[in-house]
Amino acid sequence: MTRERLYLYDTTLRDGQQTQGVQFSTAEKHQIAAMLDQLGIDYIEGGWPGANPTDSEFFASPSQTKATLTAFGMTKRAGRSAENDDVLAAVLNAGTKAVCLVGKTHDYHVTHALGISLEENLENIRASVAHCVAQSREAHFDAEHVFDGYKANPDYALQALHAAHDAGARWIVLCDTNGGTLPSEIRAITEAVIASGIPGDRLGIHCHDDTGQAVACSLAAVEAGARQIQGTLNGLGERCGNASLTTLIPTLVLKPAYADRFETGVTPDAVRGLLRISRKLDDILNRVPQRSLPYVGASAFAHKAGLHASAIAKDPSTYEHIDPAQVGNARIVPMSNQAGQSNLRMVLADMGVVVEKGDPRLPAILEDIKTREDAGYAYDSAQASFEMLARRALGQVPVFFEVKRYRVTVERRKNKYDQMVSLSEAVVVLKIGDEKKLSVSESMDAEGHDRGPVNALAKALAKDLGPYQGAIDDMKLVDFKVRITQGGTEAVTRVIIDSEDGQGRRWSTVGVSPNIVDASFEALLDAVTWKLLRDGVRPCPN
Repeated sequence: MTRERLYLYDTTLRDGQQTQGVQFSTAEKHQIAAMLDQLGIDYIEGGWPGANPTDSEFFASPSQTKATLTAFGMTKRAGRSAENDDVLAAVLNAGTKAVCLVGKTHDYHVTHALGISLEENLENIRASVAHCVAQSREAHFDAEHVFDGYKANPDYALQALHAAHDAGARWIVLCDTNGGTLPSEIRAITEAVIASGIPGDRLGIHCHDDTGQAVACSLAAVEAGARQIQGTLNGLGERCGNASLTTLIPTLVLKPAYADRFETGVTPDAVRGLLRISRKLDDILNRVPQRSLPYVGASAFAHKAGLHASAIAKDPSTYEHIDPAQVGNARIVPMSNQAGQSNLRMVLADMGVVVEKGDPRLPAILEDIKTREDAGYAYDSAQASFEMLARRALGQVPVFFEVKRYRVTVERRKNKYDQMVSLSEAVVVLKIGDEKKLSVSESMDAEGHDRGPVNALAKALAKDLGPYQGAIDDMKLVDFKVRITQGGTEAVTRVIIDSEDGQGRRWSTVGVSPNIVDASFEALLDAVTWKLLRDGVRPCPN
């Protein structure tokens, strides 16, 4: 059966940059564009040339991609011709094969926001699109507020869409700009647009997630006949974000309801790299990955309940809608005080440790978990620490090094600018084999900012591990979470540290102590030991 083509349009570099706290550098834009191109996206919207220096720089030396690089702008302003509009000229001067122009389709916005007549707005749309086509550009018309506009005045909304269509726009993109339209409304209005004479293979959909339904709304438009989908990686975007391509892409490629009907530029092999791309974007943004993201979140295939884990051990499809490996993810069976022996054996098997049912060490490990969680530990959020606990109970963790002592000092003083600053210093003394090593590190970063006592301690611990140094050089701390588990004078601090290495592996470790630095050091030791163990490093002889 011949499948219809769906086109994927990414606007991470433009709409994604509208996210609060997100600002890409030009180099980062090029890096993200390369990731998108590798994934197989059809269109990459690079930004709005002339709107800011970064976007202008990006288009001045554009990324070389198989995808069609697209410049974004707006239709010409009233009172001037398309040929003499400097904003429109900046978009065309970017030299991209495709341009996307936003224009008004809601009559209220035309008369109140723009302050022009309805006819003037239609002429602005028509003339702008015709000018782009005359310049041999593939024109996309971003129909702003079209769903709200259709509900208020369907005749005018359709006139605006047809003005762009008749002027030669390749794509008419239906935008749910406020993000409040429901999937059933999206489908009905998209069908009405097609019935008016604009073919579905000329229609795109652009949804925002203000009701948490941007992906569902996008799919509803596809069901109605639209054949271009716009979105962003990880659902970045203004307010609640845009439709997430990291959710849409695996749905389109892996779910038979869509995969049997449609083809995209993304192959199943490319989808297996989706987790890496998602995490790389978070790394560029210096953000902690959202654990609950569909498909690519760390918790997307986590099974905590003992009943679930028992069924998963027999057949993963009992509680998983796809094989996690299809998106580059992995199954996690967290250990907690709710765990049973089935959970434990399954997790051990995933670690490569086969323990026979009824092994007397299993209940001992479970009892240890429960006792330690009563004391404040949380192993469902720190799988690497659980692995260390279980392997130690099974006699499978060699002694790589011994911590003889450590010390952390925090000093508050005035700098040469007469400003009060803090500085932490850590000293760690280790014994590796027969040799003692002393390392000292400060918490000051390259920009002269104090990163705190835990940072100093982590740097000191990783500064000189002798024969193990090469194994940990690519290791870095990516997140640090602190929680007080009891109140008053009996307060206990729980620290969870997320680490990452050059292979893209991410693991979590936990430490508990009345002292936050001591809890942090316990988590750090587990993180380093896990890395050495997983990399197959041999311990030094004593």
